[in-house]
Amino acid sequence: MTLPTTRSLHLAPVRVNVAVRYYVVLVCTASAGVHAALVPEHLRESRALGLAFALCAGFLALAALVLRQSRHDSWAPRTAGILLGLTALTYAMSRTTGIPWLIPHPEQLDVLGLATSAAEVLAALSATLLITRKEPQ
Repeated sequence: MTLPTTRSLHLAPVRVNVAVRYYVVLVCTASAGVHAALVPEHLRESRALGLAFALCAGFLALAALVLRQSRHDSWAPRTAGILLGLTALTYAMSRTTGIPWLIPHPEQLDVLGLATSAAEVLAALSATLLITRKEPQ
């Protein structure tokens, strides 16, 4: 039986941070794809709503690209977490109270929206791990 060395003790947190980072990147990318795919449908409903979906997709894709690299740890995880949380909150508002100037009345729940929002909330919470736990250089 051998005792773990100092080097092997530091591998576990790095692996966890990398796994969390790529989970958040994956959710940002998937959510961007979902929002981008819904742009045409929402443009037919309202120009403002279609633009909101396009902007959301663009910001989520940008967050995924920036978050991939640990050199942006000072702000990227925080930004991605806030963006994912706001996206999930906006979905909840669209289903409960409506959103002024975009969706005047609450809409029905849908499976895709619920699944996407659940993943966004989990990824937003996961992003806080990246904020509080630094990777060794």
